[in-house]
Amino acid sequence: MARGEGAEHYAASLLPVKPINTEIKTAKPKDQRTRLTVWNKLCYAIGGAPYQITGSALGFFLQIYLLDVAQLDPFHASIILFVGRAWDAVTDPTVGFLVSRSRWTGIGRMMPWILCSTPFAVLTYFLIWYVPPFEQGKVLWYLVFYCLFQSMQTCFHVPYSALTMFISNDQKERDSATAYRMMVEVLGTVLGTAIQGQIVGGASNCPTEPDDLNSGNSTNASIVSLEETKQAYLISSGVICIIYVLCAVVLFLGVKEKKENGRKKTLLTFRQGLWLVMSYGPYIKLVIGFLFTSLAFMLLEGNFALFITYALGHRKDFQNILLVIMLSGTLTIPWWQWFLTRFGKKKAVYFGITWAVPFMILIICIKSNLVISYLVSVAAGVSVAAAFLLPWSMLPDVVDDFKVKNPDIHGYEALFYSFYVFFIKFASGVSLGVSTLSLKFAGYVTGSCSQPEAVSLTLKVLVSPVPVALIAVGLLILRTYPIDEERRQCNRKILQEMLDSESETPALGSDV
Repeated sequence: MARGEGAEHYAASLLPVKPINTEIKTAKPKDQRTRLTVWNKLCYAIGGAPYQITGSALGFFLQIYLLDVAQLDPFHASIILFVGRAWDAVTDPTVGFLVSRSRWTGIGRMMPWILCSTPFAVLTYFLIWYVPPFEQGKVLWYLVFYCLFQSMQTCFHVPYSALTMFISNDQKERDSATAYRMMVEVLGTVLGTAIQGQIVGGASNCPTEPDDLNSGNSTNASIVSLEETKQAYLISSGVICIIYVLCAVVLFLGVKEKKENGRKKTLLTFRQGLWLVMSYGPYIKLVIGFLFTSLAFMLLEGNFALFITYALGHRKDFQNILLVIMLSGTLTIPWWQWFLTRFGKKKAVYFGITWAVPFMILIICIKSNLVISYLVSVAAGVSVAAAFLLPWSMLPDVVDDFKVKNPDIHGYEALFYSFYVFFIKFASGVSLGVSTLSLKFAGYVTGSCSQPEAVSLTLKVLVSPVPVALIAVGLLILRTYPIDEERRQCNRKILQEMLDSESETPALGSDV
């Protein structure tokens, strides 16, 4: 590893100019100016909320919405979920490539993407939760608007993710901003789960008492409450749309994107960008490792509402159980930030993600009990927080490592983020499509208030044995991830010296 070489080269280049060097050391206030205030970090963090608010609402509720409210066949629902996610995955590297080629504007390079995509994202998101008054083209309706929303969301989130590298040059500042961001994003999942769950949870299209299932009035009551449920989904989506716009405004007003001084952006073709990213070993190991662990949590997320409703029988409480998981995750984000700072990011990965495994096993082994379900949800939320924080905290380390190894290539940051999201989304699309298809083979009855025993068994498999196996594979791969704390600190030192030498070069030239 050429760690010392880079440091020696940059240090040696500064030695011959002693008198000038002492004057330039007054550049310390310049370092102070690049530090982020708490307000900057909060505004940056708030910009990540829309992605998580809409993501948690779609992740937890879209499957059950398509099956029980829109009343689509499970096969058609699986097509919508798979194609929508696959399309979303394909748009990520495409948008990442376009963002990396974007020109600097008066408001930055990333901000125009975020601002222009917001109104279209809001409109298409709202239409996903509208049940059209026709049956024939209903599948096409959801497929089109789901894909359009995912495209607009990508145009927002890929530039926003890459913005991490442009809010500060200091690694500690970026890590701190990422911790703020993760806390707000987990809070965003709480908001998405709470808004959607609490509004929709009060309008169930099934009788609350088992005896009502056999009564003659249950059909009319069900029809009325189904209309109420449709209305509830529209109200909750409207509230989320308003929050989405407000968060985008706060991000724009509170964050200033920093231009890289003295560096020309390296223009890459799509094939070159793909090769650049896919041939970098540490990045591949990180992505594949988190691919498996993220899949585990996405599979759990996508099927958990159905699992609580039909396998555990807590129909009236499913939205509250989901909310407890997200609240637990939000409250433990600061603790995980302290843990990874104290013990390192790799140890935080092993400890944090493994924590969920015993609770995934426990939830299917015990007899259905509401109190135990809540306790397990609190404990599982701790692991959800780690799964949220760690990938986004470790990606900038890979980008920094790449900078040290390839100091002449610039403007590629969005590619690293977009290809990571591409793999995660594509795999999650496959998992959601397969899991929904599994429910069809298990005999899932659309619109029914009770399901066959085979459906309950399938849901148990989808939320426990399969995620546990995926976590085990992911953690084994992450053991080979080479960027430990020593290498991370060394990279930080070299990059700071590179930055100092670049900032001093114009001053030296002007004195001569």
